[in-house]
Parts: sequence; structure tokens; C-alpha cells
Amino acid sequence: MLYPLKFKPILKERLWGGTKLKSVLQKPIESDITGESWELSGVEGDISVVSEGSLEGTSLNSLIDRYEEKLLGKSVMDRFGKDFPILIKFIDAQKDLSIQLHPNDALAKKRHNSFGKTEMWYIMDADPKAQLIVGFNRDVQQKEYVESLENDTLLELLNYEEVTEGDTFFINTGKIHAIGAGVLLAEIQQTSDITYRVFDFNRKDKNGNLRELHTELAVDAIDYERKDDFKVTYPTEGNMANTMVESPYFKTNYLNLDTDYTLDVSQRDSFTILMCVKGEATVANAAGKTSVKKGETLLLGADTDVIEITTLGARFLEVSI
Repeated sequence: MLYPLKFKPILKERLWGGTKLKSVLQKPIESDITGESWELSGVEGDISVVSEGSLEGTSLNSLIDRYEEKLLGKSVMDRFGKDFPILIKFIDAQKDLSIQLHPNDALAKKRHNSFGKTEMWYIMDADPKAQLIVGFNRDVQQKEYVESLENDTLLELLNYEEVTEGDTFFINTGKIHAIGAGVLLAEIQQTSDITYRVFDFNRKDKNGNLRELHTELAVDAIDYERKDDFKVTYPTEGNMANTMVESPYFKTNYLNLDTDYTLDVSQRDSFTILMCVKGEATVANAAGKTSVKKGETLLLGADTDVIEITTLGARFLEVSI
């Protein structure tokens, strides 16, 4: 059995990034524009590496090759083979992100030989009046959308959501969206880095160039209907697993712990991910234990039966397939 695994953060500078990953989550960043910390990734070119314990320095792909179903679970391997199906990130938006969307599985497979990108966001910190863009504010026709790009009026068609800590959003493929300035969030998504950027406020990169837009690719990937299907309401009762999201791509529970807690996962045919979004704890299974604090993520193998969490107060997002 694998002990609870922690991985080295993969830090990404972004045009819109800031310093909260360091000031709030204690990530080892050195720049003032670090926008993302990839906590657990099987994306080619950005494979996570174990940060501590006897397996320190081992890549996620090597772990999968070695442990297979013991790590992933039989049902997960039946669906995804040895491709790790979840990408875990923390995101700091000092400035507005570009307005974008992601293709569904069928379109992503056809065009990019990739998974689509269904995702969820959990707000960890937000400046006063900070917002997200999620979907349109009414049903929109494709022709009207295209004209709004030509006339620079797209922002008038979009739905804005003011956010505070704990707010949670589920973003289906095809839904136009953007993270606004002043938001720090945890992101859980399908393993995919396919993004169609449709508007970027006419900003230029460090070389003075406008960033690439994917206008034509996006047109037939967008869901033009106004749908109130994105804001997640969930119970927050203490010391139990509270369901947040249950989708074909991932399941997420909210653990609001004020004391020690035992999580029985013996009937789960999947790995378990624990993202600590508040406080600190010690997490143990039969193979070992690991300390974890706000802004850190653990992976426990599918062969884990019981997870023991020792804490005086912590909040976790618990993710499985």
C-alpha cells in the first residue's frame, strides 16, 4: 500500500498572476505574476513528482506503471488506462483572466486527441466585490455572439457572479467563463489543457504581442443557452462527508472537521485526493502518515481502506472518480 503522497507544486507564471500563492498558501514562488500551482498533474510535459518520503522524486506516471490498479482503481483503469484523469490546481488571479471555454470530450478528441475539460472552482479567498464570469445573462444566438466580438460588446452578454470564501461553481464544457481579479481558488478538472480563448481585454504579453484567440474553434463549442446550473449549494455540517459535486468526471465532498475523523473508503474503487483548503492535519492510512496544511494536496491509492485524519480544525475537498 502507498502512504499518503504529497507532490512538488508545478508553478506557472501568467500574465494575470499575482503573489497570493505565496502570501496565502506559502508556495515557493519568486515572481510577482505566478498564477497557478499545479498540485497533481498527469499532463504531458507537466508530470507531478513526489516531494517526500521513500518515494521522493518518483513521477506520477512511474507510480501508475508500478502500482496500476492499487493506485488508480480497476474501474478508473478500465475508463482511462494509465492516464491520470484529474488535474488539481490552485489559481491566483491578480488580474482578470481571459474569457474562455473548453470543448467537450467528443470535440476535444476529434480536434486535439485530448479529454474535454469539465471543472469546478472552490473560492478560497476573494477581494471585496471580486467576481467570476459564468455563462451568458440570457439565451444568445450564435450570430449575435459573433457580432458581439466584432463590435467589442461581448461583455454586455455575460453573467457576473460576486464571490466570497466557500462559494463553489461547476463549469460544464462549452460554458463561457472567466476568473475575475482578486480571486484565489482551488480548481478540480479533467486532465486537459485545451482552452479556447475568445476575449482577452486587448492585453499584450511581455513581448508586446496580443495573445492568441481561438475565435473560429470556439463558435461551435459554445453552449449559448442561459443556464442556472453552475452555482453549487452544499451542506457544511461538521465531521461528515458533505456532497458537493457528483459528475461522470469526478466526485467531490466537503469535509468540515473540528476534530479527528475517520474516512471509510473501503468500497471505493478509485484513488482519493484530499485538498486542504483551511487549517492543518495529519492524514494516515495503513502504510504511513503525512502532515498537510492549507494549500497542500494529498493522493491516496485505491487500495486504501481507511483514512485517519487527526486535526483540531481543517477543511478538505475530497475528490475521487
